[in-house]
Amino acid sequence: MVEESKYKGHIPVLLDEVIENFDPKPNQNFVDCTLGGGGHSAAILKLTGPSGKVLGIDLDEQAIKAAELKVSSFAKATKDKKNEKLEVGRLIAVKGNFRDLKNIVHQNNFENISGILLDLGFSSMEMDDSEKGLSFRYDAPLDMRFGEEGITAEEVINNFKEKELEDIFRTYGEERFSGRIARIICEVRKEKPIRTTFELVEAIRKVIPGKFQYGRIHFATKVFQALRIFVNQELDNLKIVLPQAIDLLLPGGRLAVISFHSLEDRIVKEFFKRESRDCICPKEMPICQCDHKAKLKILNKKPIIPKEGEAKINPRSRSAKLRVAVKL
Repeated sequence: MVEESKYKGHIPVLLDEVIENFDPKPNQNFVDCTLGGGGHSAAILKLTGPSGKVLGIDLDEQAIKAAELKVSSFAKATKDKKNEKLEVGRLIAVKGNFRDLKNIVHQNNFENISGILLDLGFSSMEMDDSEKGLSFRYDAPLDMRFGEEGITAEEVINNFKEKELEDIFRTYGEERFSGRIARIICEVRKEKPIRTTFELVEAIRKVIPGKFQYGRIHFATKVFQALRIFVNQELDNLKIVLPQAIDLLLPGGRLAVISFHSLEDRIVKEFFKRESRDCICPKEMPICQCDHKAKLKILNKKPIIPKEGEAKINPRSRSAKLRVAVKL
């Protein structure tokens, strides 16, 4: 049973901006690839009655249950036998990975899609989940998986070679002390496996210079980010889902992506840039040979960021960037 109070504190990021750019109309259909607590979906559903639907996707069963609570005032819920699909009125919530977007859409006979949303931040629910180990603020097992499948952060920390760990921290966390952190982890785990978030933080602390231990950003932030991205294959999944989203949209449909760090934003920016051009040949080629045709029009050249008021109310929104494009 989901505790309703656990999810009441979850605030959807850039909600007004998403709604403004989607501009939902009655009876339109939308896909929320990262359902979370259902905040964005609930707002869209309120504007798309009487028959518009939202297909929501999430790896976390708890998030799907939270979405049920969010929109339960709309209608009673029905579930499939495997408990992997939930319908609450006009919300269809599916347990799955958004990298499988096309399959999920087709399996649910979901058509005429006017907008697709990707909110790439993990929610406050996931952050505060004591079983996931996503935050260094709580002592928890080093899991970090959004779902139940795949390798855990504990397995990575205790089994990967020093060079592999260094590469993960540098590539996915842009951590300046990647080498020394990887080295100390390998030394510590020889004595005893590193199994919890606090044990990992203490290992990292041993090699971080004092002046970097008390900055605005916690010294373990980038390592935790790197592990989370690696374990969940976040960047690969993003690269896989973006082309699928374009194919599924109606002409004039909109793709909105909220990213929370430079690695994600760079992928979205470059994808939008590429797909908004007719030719993607290298500049040194005088004649186009690629036959590429633009599929998107970028609506905001610069990413939309939270207003000061939102950042104060919801500090987790501070690094959010929203990019929106329309299908040609």
